[in-house]
Amino acid sequence: MIVQKSFETHDVGSLYIVPTPIGNLEDITYRALSILKSVSVIAAEDTRNTKKLLNHFEISTPLISYHEHNKHGREEQLLERLANGESIALVSDAGMPAISDPGYEIVKAATEQEYPVIVLPGANAALCALVGSGLPNKEFLFYGFLPRKQKDKEAELERLGRLQATILFYESPYRIKETLKSIQKTLGNRPIAIARELTKRFEEYVRGTVDELVEWANENEPKGEFCIVVEGSSEPEEVEKEAWWENLELSDHVKHYMEEGMSSKDAIKQVAKDRNLPKREVYQAYHV
Repeated sequence: MIVQKSFETHDVGSLYIVPTPIGNLEDITYRALSILKSVSVIAAEDTRNTKKLLNHFEISTPLISYHEHNKHGREEQLLERLANGESIALVSDAGMPAISDPGYEIVKAATEQEYPVIVLPGANAALCALVGSGLPNKEFLFYGFLPRKQKDKEAELERLGRLQATILFYESPYRIKETLKSIQKTLGNRPIAIARELTKRFEEYVRGTVDELVEWANENEPKGEFCIVVEGSSEPEEVEKEAWWENLELSDHVKHYMEEGMSSKDAIKQVAKDRNLPKREVYQAYHV
C-alpha cells in the first residue's frame, strides 16, 4: 500500500498532470499557469503546439517531448529527473493528459516508484459534452475512440449497447458519419447528442435521435473534433450466469449432447458453439 500526501515536502520531484485548454485559452487555471512556470521541465505531447500556449502566457520553462511513439524511451529519463528532485509537468495537446492521450504509463511508473503524482483539475471535452447533452448523467461510461475497423467497432458497440449507463465517445470528423451509422445499426434509434469544437468560436451541439443525427451528418460536412453522447439501454442488464458446462472436460461436454440423442458430429459442432472454439479443437479433444 502506498499513501501519498501531495502537499508535504518531498525529497524527490513531483509529477504534475496539467490539463490545458481544449480550445478557449481563457479556460486555463491560475494554478495550471503557476505549475507550468515553476517546474523544471514540461513533458508535452507536441512541443510545437505547447510552445504556442507557453508563448501566449509568457512562460519560458524548457520542453521535452512525450508522445505515443517515444513514451517508453522517455520514461526512464523522466523518472531519473524525478529522482534528482526535479518536478515535471505533463501536458497533452488539449484537455486532461492520459485520457485518450499519452500519460498513463508514466503515471503508473511514477506511482510504483512512489514519486508524488499530483493531478490538477481542468478542461475535459467529454464531461462538457455529457453535461451539455441533456442526457442522463447519474451513471456514465467514457470509452474514448472506438476501433477503426468496422467489424471491431460494431463488436464493441454490441457489447456496450447492453449497458444502462450513458456512453461517451470521441471521434474525428473523418469517421463521424461512419460511426453514427454503426451506432444506428447496433444500438438502434436511441436519444443521442454530439458536440463539436467545444469552447471554440464554432462550438455546436446537435441533440436528437440516432436516426436524426445520421440524417444531419449526411446533410452537413462535419468539421472539428466530436464528442458523442449516447443514452444507455432501456432494457435491464442481464447478469451473466455461469454456463452449466463450465466445469466439464471437452470430451464430457460432447458426451452430454450425445446422451441426449445427438450424433458425435452434431455434438462436437454444438460444443464448439457453446465454448466459442474451433470445431477441430473439440474434435481432437473428444477423439484423442
